[in-house]
Amino acid sequence: GPTGLASVNRIVLPGATIGVLGSGQLGRMLALEARRMGYRVHTLSPGVDTPTGQVADLEVSAEYDDIEAIRAFARGVDVVTFEFENVPTDAADSAAEIVPVRPGGAALHVTQQRAREKAFLADRGYPVTPFAKAQSLDELAIGLGSVGLPAIVKTAAFGYDGKGQHRIDRIEDGERVWGLIGHQEAILEKLVDFTHEISVVAARGLDGQFAHYGAVENLHHNHILDLTVAPARISDGIAGEAVHLAHRVLDDLSYVGILCVEFFVTADGRLLVNEIAPRPHNSGHFTIDACVTSQFEQHVRAVCGLSLGDTTQVKPAAMVNLLGDLWINGAPDWAEALAVPDVKLHLYGKAEARVGRKMGHITALGDSVEEAAAKALAARDVLC
Repeated sequence: GPTGLASVNRIVLPGATIGVLGSGQLGRMLALEARRMGYRVHTLSPGVDTPTGQVADLEVSAEYDDIEAIRAFARGVDVVTFEFENVPTDAADSAAEIVPVRPGGAALHVTQQRAREKAFLADRGYPVTPFAKAQSLDELAIGLGSVGLPAIVKTAAFGYDGKGQHRIDRIEDGERVWGLIGHQEAILEKLVDFTHEISVVAARGLDGQFAHYGAVENLHHNHILDLTVAPARISDGIAGEAVHLAHRVLDDLSYVGILCVEFFVTADGRLLVNEIAPRPHNSGHFTIDACVTSQFEQHVRAVCGLSLGDTTQVKPAAMVNLLGDLWINGAPDWAEALAVPDVKLHLYGKAEARVGRKMGHITALGDSVEEAAAKALAARDVLC
């Protein structure tokens, strides 16, 4: 492909091929939108018959650290993007020698490791939870002293859905937790007394254009997102501040594409940045059914260098995740769920249902977020 600035700023028009590193449900929904717009989609991951592969034009099965496979993949596409942030930076850099990679490897490098992400935010003056880094049991003990108890210890290397996270209530728990995380680099954070968990899904275009979906409210169960309501039930002031901080993050990372910033809202009305996800996000799935432009179409527009789309939300919405737990007593009753008014079903094409595994989601619209949530939850309740 062309090299230098021409390639970096190149617009990728419909008819071209988008390469997606990763092959889960985010890639699947991305591919569906890209194909609707006339793009071809290739996906690379270690899997076969993956959620993305089922709807892509080409599914390549290779490890993310197989640099030759990454290069060959890049030669067959016009732009490379991600649906999975744990792709090694070397892979992103190798692909970038051949085609534009959006978002760039630098943004991926910062956000794929908790310690780097926290340092990036703290160094730039973002409001974050008190935290400390630990590379040994001694450093963990010192960190607990400075951060305070109770604390959450997380592996620095990224886990998602609460993987690699442990709570410490007493200093004596330190040694046990250090063993549980496998004696690897960790970050410890003071446990925050929050009233809401919110997120902002936003996009930045190749020319720096910004678009956002407002603040949405997230409720978790066992560390996995359970319910998102949009818009969040918080003050306009806090919502506006969250959007402003997300905009800053996108600019500071020189980001191209969709990104999600997760926040805690504290009892005294302050915002703390919890985490950045450099990709479409579970809490943005409602946009497929509730907004003029979905987060996935927006990501396609951004990474292809097009103008960003209108993010207007047509009606209040709620989304519930469908986990593998619903399959315990056999196949769920989809017909019954779809009889609930204003319910939209999204299934990800995963062959095997496992407890805690995201198999799909349901979105419902309503005249209020309460009504939308009631419908979405009702539809899920009749499934099992």
